[in-house]
Parts: sequence; C-alpha cells; structure tokens
Amino acid sequence: MVGRGSAREWLVEPSMVGAGARELIVAEYRVTGLSPDVIAELVAEVGPLWHQRHQARLTDRPRRRAVGAGAKHKFVFIDRLLATLVSLRHGTTHDVLACWFGVDRSTITRAIGEVRPLLAQRGCTIAPGIRLCTLAEVIEHLGADGQTGIIDGTEIRVRRPAAGRKDRDKFVSGKTKQNAVKSMVLTDAAGRVLFCSPVRPGSCADITQARQLGLAELLADGPFLEILADAGYQGMGAQTGGRVVTPPHRKFKKNAPAWYEERHEQQRKAHSSRRMPVEHGIAHLKNWRALARHLGRREHMSDIVQAVAGLLSHQQTATVSLSFQT
Repeated sequence: MVGRGSAREWLVEPSMVGAGARELIVAEYRVTGLSPDVIAELVAEVGPLWHQRHQARLTDRPRRRAVGAGAKHKFVFIDRLLATLVSLRHGTTHDVLACWFGVDRSTITRAIGEVRPLLAQRGCTIAPGIRLCTLAEVIEHLGADGQTGIIDGTEIRVRRPAAGRKDRDKFVSGKTKQNAVKSMVLTDAAGRVLFCSPVRPGSCADITQARQLGLAELLADGPFLEILADAGYQGMGAQTGGRVVTPPHRKFKKNAPAWYEERHEQQRKAHSSRRMPVEHGIAHLKNWRALARHLGRREHMSDIVQAVAGLLSHQQTATVSLSFQT
C-alpha cells in the first residue's frame, strides 16, 4: 500500500512507486472512471493482444540475439494500461505519469502509443461480450430491436497548425470559431454511447460528416428505424425515407400568426426533449479530460475518441448488469 515505510525508503525504492500507483489506480474509481472488475476484463482481453504485437515487433526486425535475450522491461503491461487510462481520463501529462510510475517519459509515451490503438479497436459494448465496432453494426442492432437512435456532432479543441502549413484554416470550427476536430456520436434512447466516428476537421459540417460515414446509404438500404437529429442534419430525412427526424421547418420567416408560433415552439421543444439523451452521452464522454481539449498530435484524436467511447460503454454495461443482479 502507498504510505508504508518512511519517506526516505520510498525515495530510494523507485521500483515500488509503480506498484503503489497500480494499487491506488485500480482501487479508486475516480482515477480511471472504471471499476476494478472492468479493469480486470481489460487486462485479460487487451493484454494478449499487446503481447502478440510486442513479440511480432521483436521477431520482425533484424537481430543478433535470440528473442528474449537481454534486459527485461520492468514496466509490465498492466502498468502500461493503467498509465493509458489515467492519461485518457484526466489528460495527465506524460512527465507526471513518468514520475508516478518511476520510469522515463519516453517509456510512458511509447506505452500509451501501443495500448491506445488496442483500446480504440474494441468498439462499444452493448451487453457482456457483445460489441458494435462499425456504424453498419449499430444500425443493424437498432433496427433489429426496434430502438430509436440519436445522433449529434461534438467538437474537441486542438492546437492550431503551424504557420505556413497547407489547409491551416480547415480546423477552424464555424460554430465555435476555434481550432477543433469533430466526431459524430450515436446513442440509444437511454443515452448509452453506441458509436463514435473517427474525427474530421472542425470546418466539416455535421451533415457532411454523416454522409461521408455512409449513414444515408445504411438507413436507406437497411431496416426501418427512427434516428433523431438536430437542425444540422436537415435534408437527410428526404435521403433516408424519413428515417432521420429533424426539427420542424419554419413556414413563416416573418409576421407569423400567433397560433403558428405557439405550435412551432411546442413541436421544437418536444423534439429537443427526445434528443436530450445524446447530450447526456456526450457529456459523459467529455468527463474524460482527453476529450475536453487535446494539446498533443491531432493524428491521435480518432484513436482517443474511439478508445474513450469503448471504455465508457464498457463501464455503463457493467453498471447496468450489476444493478440487474442486485
């Protein structure tokens, strides 16, 4: 446990810092946003994949010694996973994590770069052992169960590209007037995250991103279901046979009758109330500080968004399953 022994003993035993940090991170929900059971499942699932890739890298490069010879790394997989989870949850810098785990900063950077893509490819959990990895799978799942889906775009602030770079202004969001990337989030009627798309530059319109993801084709050719959307997706209803439902159009631009204004406001509020769960889902995603504002490389943002969505959905499913058992 952290705290045993004198301060001088902890200073001269840097290898024990990692063990103490591991115990603290796993035990305290607020550090990672995940329960110990979910972390144990991640270790059992992602660990073999990491070891497989690690061995493949060792065997692929030219070698003078056999695989396994030489010094053994002390930064074991579970510590690499926990460092990645803390980085995603709190946006903790690699320097701080390196001090916490008693390793070099470059070791933390390399570990996160290895583990984060493995978390991103897991998909969103809808039931124990059942995951949805693609938008087509989500649409099929919603159609089979007759559920309503809700879509919305969310923006994440990023650093401005360096002066002189081509297409420097394409990351400027027309909505917030800030440099950002955008992801499309799809939830069910309860607000559970089912899908987060790879990111696009902030200048990309919501409806353009949905079309590039193939949402219109999937809905037009797939089962009949209802997808609620905001005014940023106006026009997709006609393309999908009415499957995408957006707020009502205004028929009177000025001098509208009082009865029309009242009815239009009621319809708009009713639609907004039905869409509210997706806002809650996005808020849960933004609790992970890596999605509040990203100061690192923009190339990593797609993996970060999809990794966080997979972890959040896994924890939500575990919480629901536990409540049913009790």
